[in-house]
Formats: sequence, structure tokens, C-alpha cells
Amino acid sequence: LRDGGPLGLAGVALLLMAAGAGARPRPATPGDQPRSNVVLVACDSLDGRLTFLPGNQTVDLPSINFMKRHGTVFLNAYTNSPICCPSRAAMWSGLFTHITESWNNFKGLDPDYVTWMDLMEKHGYHTQKFGKLDFTSGHHSVSNRVEAWTRDVNFLLRQEGRPMVKLTGHRKQFRVMERDWRNTDKAVNWIKEEAVNFTQPFILYLGLNLPHPYPSPYAGENFGSSTFLTSPYWLEKVNYEAIKIPKWSSLSEMHPVDYYSSYTKNCTGEFTKEEVRNIRAFYYAMCAETDAMLGEIISALRDTGLLGKTTVIFTADHGELAMEHRQFYKMSMYEGSSHVPLLVMGPGLREQQQIPNVVSLVDIYPTMLDIARIPVPQNLSGYSLIPLLREKAESEASPRGPRPSWVLSEFHGCNVNSSVYMLRTGKWKYITYSDGSSVLPQLFDLTADPDELTNLAIQFPVTVHSLDKMLRSIVNYPKVSSSVHEYNKQQFMSWKQSLGQNYSSVIANLRWHQDWLKDQKKYENAIDKWL
Repeated sequence: LRDGGPLGLAGVALLLMAAGAGARPRPATPGDQPRSNVVLVACDSLDGRLTFLPGNQTVDLPSINFMKRHGTVFLNAYTNSPICCPSRAAMWSGLFTHITESWNNFKGLDPDYVTWMDLMEKHGYHTQKFGKLDFTSGHHSVSNRVEAWTRDVNFLLRQEGRPMVKLTGHRKQFRVMERDWRNTDKAVNWIKEEAVNFTQPFILYLGLNLPHPYPSPYAGENFGSSTFLTSPYWLEKVNYEAIKIPKWSSLSEMHPVDYYSSYTKNCTGEFTKEEVRNIRAFYYAMCAETDAMLGEIISALRDTGLLGKTTVIFTADHGELAMEHRQFYKMSMYEGSSHVPLLVMGPGLREQQQIPNVVSLVDIYPTMLDIARIPVPQNLSGYSLIPLLREKAESEASPRGPRPSWVLSEFHGCNVNSSVYMLRTGKWKYITYSDGSSVLPQLFDLTADPDELTNLAIQFPVTVHSLDKMLRSIVNYPKVSSSVHEYNKQQFMSWKQSLGQNYSSVIANLRWHQDWLKDQKKYENAIDKWL
């Protein structure tokens, strides 16, 4: 920290040159250069489009800009499931969601699952984790899991508080999300007091909760997280003139799954342009605070002379819609929710590089093993990013051959009343639901329509057929949807039986209590009919 605020990175490039850390050694080969240290900073809910034009004009993100100057930004990086636990399960396992069966925030990996960090430790790396992990089963609220299990029930209930903003603190208050700052402090101290003395390489993981919205206790006893909260210090980093007010379809014109999502997220009411602009501004300010924590890690590496020996990776589990498509939160395949940041810098990697290839979070697992020179298992869903980062032939690094020209994302959790599958390839984004026929699919040309306002599925049936055929060659999605449907019923019935006579009281007072209590019998009957 300098002058009572986060260390700015504007001058770090000069300091790097002075420290000799700016030099990038040639690509390492076994027995040649020592293995790189690795630092992975993973935040929660950061829209990847903020890391490049034109999104980066809305808010000042100096640490991300520093990584772009000294490394690589991926322009088309995606989550494999746009919700916390399933996305992180994909990142830590290297496997698609339908393979891990991480269907919702309650169901992730088993606690003893062998992650890339476990393998790196086995192969001589010092390992350390601070902050949010959230990739194993059994976490999150009862409301969260019950909402996911009952998504097929024929009712509509608001499950969140209305999205709102809240200003806290004063112009000099930069530590707003104190828990994240404490974890950042722990990581910085670990670098300066322990990592600096290691003779073997290390892998450090820092998980941040920002810029995820804050809890909204005003919504009642069981509440979600619909409050965008920041201080004037961070709000001043936002360029209000550059904030884009998203276009909304009328409620009657919305895709049926979008309408369900908007309703359960409490977004179908009236919002003024000022409200929407403020929600987006406060969200961008929360992203600025996240960026400052990344900056503290980079500064600690620089101060200890470790930056030139360390591969730094920055990403997020998913994005944040921030009122695009009349929604906040994630749980959607639209760009604001599914597009994640991915920046990498380190020894032997190219600088000032922008990579347009589609990549996703399952690629983190093989990339980590590649950096550590550990043989990559052939059964992974992901592919190492190292060939793209070093511009070498894919076949040099992967016996599996070149990476595919597509990425897959899928969603099976709450706030969406269907399993959803997204295939992104070339200019196309194809989104299909459930069994592929009962719900209208969506097709967007992201080159011509980056805001995803025009569904071309009916206009281009041949393209839809081709993309659907490709998707079915990757995953038998109607079968997966059916499996999730059965899982939801079984889990709900087990939960209901475990409550005994308390069932009616407990289910009535979950996050949807404001609507449920208006007609308890109606909603209980709807569940009985579903079962």
C-alpha cells in the first residue's frame, strides 16, 4: 500500500525493468529453465468483456491493463457453467459439467477429488490456497438447492430481492469487501514471508468473492444477494458517460426461459434508466476494487523479485448480467453471464497478445500441468493454453492433436426452468434447451449482433441443424437433461422426507417466502403434482 491506497501499477513497468524482472526467458524445456511459479487469482462474477474494447472504457482497471501489456488477454474465454460451484468444479477438474455431474451449487466435486493443485504438490510444488474455493458438494443455502430441484414445478416465485445499489463509506475508503482484502493480505504476506525463501516452485491460489453482489437482508429472513455495494472511492473510477443502457424486449416478447429467469430474479417490474445505470456503475466499481486486489498480488511478486519467475493467471467463475436482458446475476448463456476474463503473463510467454480463439475454464487444468511439466491425462475435457500462449504447433504440446474450434457451456441449476446448453464456435452462439425440441433454441451471430438481441434460429435452420449435430456429438444432451430431471426429484423427495412434519413450515420460509405465503396450499399442490 502506498499513501493509504492500493499501489497503482502505472509505474510498475519501469520498476520491472529496473529490477530485471521484465525480461522474459525463452520457452522452457525440461532440464533447461527452472519450472515457473504459478499464481491464480480467481474472482467471482466478473464480465470478461471488461478486459478489452469497448467494455474496458467503462471503468479503470490498471492491474488488468498491466497484465495485458506484459502478457496475453483471451478475447473469447467462457465458463463451462454460469454459476459458482459447477463452474469451479469444471476449473478444478478439467472436466465438463455433465461429466462431473455438478448440477447445481449444492453438487460439486467429491472432497477427495484429485485436482491440478494436488498433482502439482505431488510433483514438488509448494502449494497454498486463500479465499473462496467452492468446488465441492454440500455448500450454499437450502433455498439455493431447493430452488434448483423444483425448477420443473409449474409455478413462478420470486427468489431474490429486487436488485439495488448501496453507497457506503467515504472518498478515501478503498477496503469495502473486507473479507477479500484480508485474504489478499494473507496471500501478500505469504509471498513476502514464505514464497520468497522457497528453493522449489510454488502454486498460490487466491479466490475472491468480488464483484459478486452483496446479501440483501432487507428482503426478509432468507435473502439472496441482490445489492451492488461500493464506496465513493471506487465509484470515481467509473466512466458514467461510457455506461451502456441495455435494450430490453417487452415481457411478452421474451424467450420463455428468459422470462422465468427475469421473474425469479425479481426483475420483471419497472426500472428507470437511472436505476439501471446505477446498478451497472456500482457493479463496475466493484470490479475496480477486485482489480486492486490483483494489483496487490502483482506488486508483492515484483517487490520480492519473483514476478519474472512466476506465471500469473487471472480469471472468474462466470460474469454478471448487470441488468442486460432484464436480469442481474448469472445463470444465463448471454455474454454478460458466460464470458469470463482470462489473462496470463509469465516467463516465456508472449507480451501484448490478444488471442481470439474460443477457450474455457476446463483449460486451466491441463495448462497448470503443462506449466509444471506434468504429463497431461488424456481424458480431460480441456486443452492446454500453453501452445496458444507461446505460438507453437499444437502437436508439440498435445498428443491429442489441435484444440477444438468450439467451447461448451451448460447449466442445470436455479432461476432457469430447463437444462441449457451453449455451443460457441466462430461467429455463432447456439443455445438449446432440455430435450432440444420442447423449447425454442436460440442462435446469435456475435459479430453482427454482440448484444444478442436477434434470435436467428428460425431464419437459419441449416445452421441450427449443423450446430445441433455438433453439440450432440459432444454430449447427448437430451439424456443429460433427463438425468438431471430425475436427480432433482429424488433429491427433493429425500429432503422432504427428512423434514417430516416441519416440511410445510420450512419450504414456506425459503427465499421465495414473500410469494409462497400468499397461497401456501397452491404451491404445495403444484409440487405434489410434479412429484
